[in-house]
Amino acid sequence: MQHRTVFDVMTHNVVTADPTTSCKEIARLFRENDISAVPVVDEHRRLLGVVSEADLLRATAELPDLEGRWAGVRLLSEERGMPDAETAADLMTSPAVTAQSGWSLVETARTMHRKDVKRLPVSDETGRLVGIVSRSDLLKPFLRRDPAIHDEIKHDVLVDTLRLAPDAIDVSVEEGVVTLTGHVDERADIPVIVRLCRWVDGVVTLHESIDYAYDNLVLDVDQPR
Repeated sequence: MQHRTVFDVMTHNVVTADPTTSCKEIARLFRENDISAVPVVDEHRRLLGVVSEADLLRATAELPDLEGRWAGVRLLSEERGMPDAETAADLMTSPAVTAQSGWSLVETARTMHRKDVKRLPVSDETGRLVGIVSRSDLLKPFLRRDPAIHDEIKHDVLVDTLRLAPDAIDVSVEEGVVTLTGHVDERADIPVIVRLCRWVDGVVTLHESIDYAYDNLVLDVDQPR
């Protein structure tokens, strides 16, 4: 049984910019590739930052940033004598929030939620850009068909991993909702079964009605011989 990582769902062929890419070229990249952000990388594909549509609009229209501060580059240029933004280096948000290619989908989703971002550049162990993951990418496992979910739970989890008898637990799956019914010897097995089944890609939620022969979660109860 294998769990998907960011590497499995991310976009591998990433549209990128270098620090000298012009603002006009960035706008063209957005339009021609139907994207809303581009990672900015150096000659070794190390991530330097990210330019989003919001960054470009703030620079050209002098819009306030998310905290209400006026961050338009042209406004800053008037106050500080700075030149207008011309390149990706002038526009990019740096350092960028990133994900690692080996992260789980849950870990990635939590980072997106915590940082309030819609997409994350993905880097390998050397810091090189290897992909980009969006919120919609994280939803791909939920498109998995019910029979595939059923077969993985029934055979890979219950029989191969947990070594349960094939008829011990009955599995039904409908629109990603899993229901487990059956009987096990030990009560302590039930949380393990539930946890492993919840980890299967495509499981929306899980219900269980599993009986047990004896309660080995109670310390003063001996296992029957």
